[in-house]
Amino acid sequence: QVQLVESGGGLVQAGGSLRLSCAASGRTFSSYAMGWFRQAPGKEREFVAALSWSGSRTYYADSVKGRFTISRDNAKNTVYLQMNRLKPEDTAVYYCAAQRGYEYSSAYKWDYWGQGTQVTVSS
Repeated sequence: QVQLVESGGGLVQAGGSLRLSCAASGRTFSSYAMGWFRQAPGKEREFVAALSWSGSRTYYADSVKGRFTISRDNAKNTVYLQMNRLKPEDTAVYYCAAQRGYEYSSAYKWDYWGQGTQVTVSS
């Protein structure tokens, strides 16, 4: 069982930056792949980024590639999402997720979810 708690969301102007954090409970954090999804009002939850359990492989949605960076600190049981050059279309609730599998782009493949943190980018 893994419990996830996100933090770091907020209101930022277009072009600005935010760093989201996701703190995980449990002693087996390092054995889970970690990911970030987002959901805007009236839209489906969409994949943003994922990081393999070892941290050696990263995956990004095309819409955020080159602007967002996912990373993890296994000693702190925490995964981060550094978001730079934010755009109004990045506005959404951002969710942290964990799984032990290898299919990252589908929300249905993730086993554990946080409660979400709101990110609002003003134009």
